[in-house]
Amino acid sequence: MFEIAGTIKKVFEEQTFGSGFNKREFVLTIASGRFPQDIKFECVKDKVALVAGLKPGDKVTVSFDLRGREWKENYYVNLNAWKITAEGPAAAPADDADGAPLPEEPGETVDDVPF
Repeated sequence: MFEIAGTIKKVFEEQTFGSGFNKREFVLTIASGRFPQDIKFECVKDKVALVAGLKPGDKVTVSFDLRGREWKENYYVNLNAWKITAEGPAAAPADDADGAPLPEEPGETVDDVPF
């Protein structure tokens, strides 16, 4: 198992093959020395859903496995992502116990008027 953090650069469309196999790929830009590196990952089968909410600019940590195979004396390596964790604060605002939004700043009030 490997893990790496970076920024989503590109998300490709899902591919479905005649055998029923499906995959979706994405590119992660990572800081590496002087020059950033663009690394392509893939999610296969039930892990394709992990890519659905990703968009360019998102900062994530990707957990992945290395997969290698030989076909007609050529060798291929795939980075198979199985977990994607968003970095940074949650986007949803906090609520108090009765579901009303909490004030953003001390001393700020929240109106209970529904319109």
